[in-house]
Amino acid sequence: MKVVLLNSSDSEGGAARAAYRLHQGFQGIGVSSQMLVKNKSSGDPSVISSQNSITNKLDKIISTLYNSPLRLYPERRPVIFSTEWFPDSLDVQISQIKPDIINLHWVCGGYLQVESMPRFNQPLVWTLHDMWPFTGGCHYSEDCDRYTQSCGSCPQLHSKKESDLSRWVWQRKAKAWKNLNLTLVSPSIWLAKCANSSSLFKDFRVEVIPYGINTQKYKPINRQWAREILNLPQDKQIVLFGSAGGTGDRWKGFNLLVPALQSLSKSGWKDRIELVVFGSSEPENPVELGFKTHYLGRLADDISLATVYAAADIFVAPSVIDNLPNTVMEALGCGIPCAAFNIGGLPDMIEHCSNGYLAQPYETEDLARGIAWVLEDPDRHQKLCTRARQKVEKEFTLDIQANRYLSIFNDVVSTPK
Repeated sequence: MKVVLLNSSDSEGGAARAAYRLHQGFQGIGVSSQMLVKNKSSGDPSVISSQNSITNKLDKIISTLYNSPLRLYPERRPVIFSTEWFPDSLDVQISQIKPDIINLHWVCGGYLQVESMPRFNQPLVWTLHDMWPFTGGCHYSEDCDRYTQSCGSCPQLHSKKESDLSRWVWQRKAKAWKNLNLTLVSPSIWLAKCANSSSLFKDFRVEVIPYGINTQKYKPINRQWAREILNLPQDKQIVLFGSAGGTGDRWKGFNLLVPALQSLSKSGWKDRIELVVFGSSEPENPVELGFKTHYLGRLADDISLATVYAAADIFVAPSVIDNLPNTVMEALGCGIPCAAFNIGGLPDMIEHCSNGYLAQPYETEDLARGIAWVLEDPDRHQKLCTRARQKVEKEFTLDIQANRYLSIFNDVVSTPK
């Protein structure tokens, strides 16, 4: 079995990290695997960049052209919206690799044109990292369900017209992908249900396979040692928040964590807690929480991240909408209980009152109660830590993930559409 994974990057963002880990998982079980990316950051020879000296020079011009359709909607929401209309030559590069199967991941940002997919000769397995594959351009629909029809009148574009940009993107997808030999894999039960209810993918096979992590890198290590390395206090309980986009990612919900922590500060925790944030540097005017906050900036390597998780007593993921965030899985792997809202793929990882706490969606007072519940009883906290690690060892290892994908690949290749 020879597999090629397509992702716009091999390291930038959660989807890239998840795709690269799956690639490593394949290699770990003896599958011949390569990654084909637009932007390569690693030195891994099995990762191939589709960029060359000419496209690098033209990248700024291409980016301007790629985003030009969005200029028709100056009042659109400040969130990513992908049209994927710009031509590419990925089919030529893939034909040189000659894989048995193509595993698509996050292919936006001008990497893969919607109309290119029918030119691939191999069966396609598409790992869904967000909702874009079955919407008219948005990556998370939030409270909109128009992807179950044919989009149009897009709230994210601030559009009232049925025949708007989202309808155009949806129609292009429907036309180009109608007869694809395509199987969909969702990391979370929630996203699989969304795909099944979508007008684009309602007739396609959808499977659920969670992400996997390297449990030898993300594992429990000595908390005192980790705090000494990071210059964090030994006599406080550390609440950890972080994401690739840091506090500026509106979907990751830092704005909802703030009132929860302020509530804790006023209810007797003021001198007991400190907050650690990764993914963001300290802002010029940091928000007042009632206790000290440590900003660690951006962290990309596994060793640094695992050390930060190990220093914490709890990881909080107050996401507004989320698939199966790597951060929660990494924290659990390090034996750190997690608190989050009961949305998206979070309940796939966090078992309420077993390895963490699931708060009622967007109720910040309940999130505050959950953080306090995890931290207030040392014996209970230790049990939560043990169960956190056990959950990952049982369900989220790279070998488990890779073997489940391989089973689907064998099935798809042996049963042509």
